[in-house]
Amino acid sequence: MIGVTELQDMYDDMVTARYYEERLQEEYLEGKQPAFDISAGPIPGELHLAAGHEASGAGVCQHLRDDDTVTAPHRPHHIAIAKGVDLERMTAEIFGRETGLSRGKGGHMHLFDSDVNFACSGIIAQGCPPAVGAGLAAKKRNEDSVAVAFLGEGAIDQGGFLESLNMAAVHELPVVFVVEDNDWAISMPKERITDVADGSQRADGFDMPGIRVDSDDAVAVYEAAREAVGRARDRNGPSLLEVQVHRRMGHFMGDPETYRPNEDSEAAKARDPIDRLEGDLRGRGVDETTIDAIRDDAHRRVDDAIRWAKEQPEPEPADAYEDVFTNPPSGVTDTEPEFGFVGGEYR
Repeated sequence: MIGVTELQDMYDDMVTARYYEERLQEEYLEGKQPAFDISAGPIPGELHLAAGHEASGAGVCQHLRDDDTVTAPHRPHHIAIAKGVDLERMTAEIFGRETGLSRGKGGHMHLFDSDVNFACSGIIAQGCPPAVGAGLAAKKRNEDSVAVAFLGEGAIDQGGFLESLNMAAVHELPVVFVVEDNDWAISMPKERITDVADGSQRADGFDMPGIRVDSDDAVAVYEAAREAVGRARDRNGPSLLEVQVHRRMGHFMGDPETYRPNEDSEAAKARDPIDRLEGDLRGRGVDETTIDAIRDDAHRRVDDAIRWAKEQPEPEPADAYEDVFTNPPSGVTDTEPEFGFVGGEYR
């Protein structure tokens, strides 16, 4: 049975993630209203929020260590927070600041924190092959670390996902694939993009266990992930876990959601995984004072991280040509890159 300490840790991760995205939404919309301008404001470009997904990240990452690898999709914040990504540097990255995880060059869909082996990408199912690579490396090094690849249900027909399942199965790699099923692949309902109602059944074709958690329940995710991560850590091969979640917002900030029935949006908001976990805490004897203290501390840390990030310097324009595989235009800088297309040939 899950302990109270684990429940409190998951609750901390989940309320931190929820408040973090609420605050990001406020910052993101600055300067973008009343007429939505995606290039305006302190956070330009797209922003994909995961409110309603928190149970999957918290329930799975509770079983992980810093040396375990996690790859996440374009909706990554709740997973990053649960994995222990540095909150201040992640926020600075989202605001495009020099002290960000990637010096402000990647933005919110390209977060990398080598200290806890976390990465994400905006390309659908792109995190699956690197996770398999991490699992292969761990096996060859005879280490007991595992790799976890998070993806959305809209990615379960992608070649990168299916090929990764195959390689993980053939080589019996310590990898767990976690599908977050929020019923919508951007603007398309799930039944319009695949005939597989239960994505965990994809595991059947690769002779690996497939598990589905059919509720927004962090405790149920925790229990299912304990089995899957334990199996990987004990070198018994990969698993596929699908978790039902509900997206409380549009695909991206500014999405008018004209494709989505109002009743679906309301149902998503009614199935709040945080409310459910609060009920679990009370049922285990945790008092309101303790619950409030966890929530208040999470809010403080988020506010501090955003305040700190906004105070950080922006990158120098000339730095755009550093840390990339390219050759700057003539006259921009006297320093040639160490790698890239230089002098008519690749280095």
